[in-house]
Amino acid sequence: MKTILSNEQLLLTIQRLSHQVIENHFPFNDTVFVGLQPRGYFLADRIVAEIQSHYPEKKLSYGKLDITFYRDDAHKGIHVANQTTIDFSIENKNVVLIDDVLYTGRTIRAAMDALVDFGRPAKVELLVLIDRRFNRQLPIQPDYTGKAIDSILSQKVTVDWQKPEVVLY
Repeated sequence: MKTILSNEQLLLTIQRLSHQVIENHFPFNDTVFVGLQPRGYFLADRIVAEIQSHYPEKKLSYGKLDITFYRDDAHKGIHVANQTTIDFSIENKNVVLIDDVLYTGRTIRAAMDALVDFGRPAKVELLVLIDRRFNRQLPIQPDYTGKAIDSILSQKVTVDWQKPEVVLY
């Protein structure tokens, strides 16, 4: 087991990612934030809260997207769906899609398929905490990266929001 991000490093990374989004999207008029279920929304909650702490007068559009039935591995057993809560249009908006770990790219592909059900965005950007960059199966790259790591297929990255820390097994 190897710690990738300690509690302090994780907090700094969230601040840095938030500031990068602020630089590119302020004043957020045409920007919406979407956290991916089941784990990406933990990061999304923190990113949106960090941005909101700097601009409390702004009402940020933030939703959570379940991609269970859009996955290409859905035939492998029974999946329990999570709740999607997007109560705004993404039509012609800049969507910042947020997930914890980018691995093969298949989760993000499924998320982009699911997003289309809510409208046609002007642009979709991807924010991830951890980019496992050499394991991609689809040509998907993040726009905002907390930390890029090299790992082998047998390793697993776990984001523990209780401690909080990120570890590689």
